[in-house]
Amino acid sequence: MTPNRVSEADPGARVRRAAQHLILVGLPGVGKTTIGRAVAKELRRRFVDMDAEIERSFGKRVSAIFAEDGEAVFRDAEVAASQRLADSDEPLVIAPGGGWVVNERARAHLRGVARIIYLRVSPDEAVRRMGRGVARRPLLASGDAVSALSALHDQRRAAYEEAAEMTVETGGVARGEVVARVLQLVSAAEQGFAPDDRPTGTE
Repeated sequence: MTPNRVSEADPGARVRRAAQHLILVGLPGVGKTTIGRAVAKELRRRFVDMDAEIERSFGKRVSAIFAEDGEAVFRDAEVAASQRLADSDEPLVIAPGGGWVVNERARAHLRGVARIIYLRVSPDEAVRRMGRGVARRPLLASGDAVSALSALHDQRRAAYEEAAEMTVETGGVARGEVVARVLQLVSAAEQGFAPDDRPTGTE
């Protein structure tokens, strides 16, 4: 039977499947792509960098899309990408851009078919991790990157916390430890346990 498809305007009408995709959200520079690739390898899933998917469809970098087409066009592209991923029957590990979480139209497509984990980091550490790569971030490229990211953090923190089913603190934590914690939380959730209610022996 061919699954029902719905229009972008009515994502809530989609026949819901059990949460199967894993989405990592957080500030730019938190390491969503690096952590996501490692988690996907351990789970034997395909990893999808949503910004990279959008860049391929436009044939240019996100910074150029912002500069030449405007943020609204990019946010519409996030909505379209989210719909495509939501309709995939293949369980995926997805890393969207830092602002995806406040794009309610995009989030709506993946609500109910994805488990969201918030990778938390302080703005100053995120900027340090990005290094020279901060110049490729359209919302951070000019002026004081720490101040700009702090403002984004204040704007988005509530959305990250509201959207996420689980939170992993990454500040001062080695990448391998973050990956291990994400995998532990996913395993516990798939078994039906809250993160702190796993039975003895699941560590």
